[in-house]
Amino acid sequence: MSSIISVKGLCKTYIIKEYSNNVLQNVEFELEEGEFVSIMGPSGSGKSTLLYTVSGMDKMTAGTVIFGGKDLSAMSGRELTELRLLEMGFIFQQMYMMKKLCVMDNIILPAYQAGHNRAEVNAKAEALMRRLGIIDIAERDINEVSGGQLQRACLCRALINDPKVIFADEPTGALNSSAAEDVMNELCTANRNGTSILMVTHSPKVAARSDRVIYLVDGNIRGELVLGRLGDGEETASRERRLNSWLMDRGW
Repeated sequence: MSSIISVKGLCKTYIIKEYSNNVLQNVEFELEEGEFVSIMGPSGSGKSTLLYTVSGMDKMTAGTVIFGGKDLSAMSGRELTELRLLEMGFIFQQMYMMKKLCVMDNIILPAYQAGHNRAEVNAKAEALMRRLGIIDIAERDINEVSGGQLQRACLCRALINDPKVIFADEPTGALNSSAAEDVMNELCTANRNGTSILMVTHSPKVAARSDRVIYLVDGNIRGELVLGRLGDGEETASRERRLNSWLMDRGW
């Protein structure tokens, strides 16, 4: 396998008045094509900042991030916007959607912006919504659906342009167990179909479904656990126990 993302010496510092806060310090890792990696760590360890910096949503202070052979630090704002539109998908705990658009229009908007055939986009969006059990809310306003339905819609939107990588920041954090299971099942399906995933999560149960876990503390990677590929029909309980034991050894 080859790397879709290569991170070297990544630093992120916020300066507030005369004080500096080094949120990320010389972070280095690779995300292989088709790999599913979870980022875990205590609150305030820099997990979300890492996700936003690696995806080009936030500017790095130092270091390099190579995405599909492209150096993000050398790209203009317009080039980064186009890269995120065409090659990245995003899912956040806070479910950002255009309030003036219905659910369906929110899902198809990125594909329309990318210039894809509208009939094909509409058909794909409908297929995604049927698979995730939300086709019946297609025409509803954003404020007329539940949090679980909205997060599934966000996943449909993230998948609509067939991204190379999905960046997920606590995608199940605000969901009940049933809705969280649906979202994770679909993320795993996308991963099996070749989409790489980089996900921040506090949940060992969720992280146990990934191939590898990176543990972040105070902006530094303090360990990595390789769980391997989750097999079809494989129970995650033993993987979760192994992960929990590993996390406890690191002061989780």
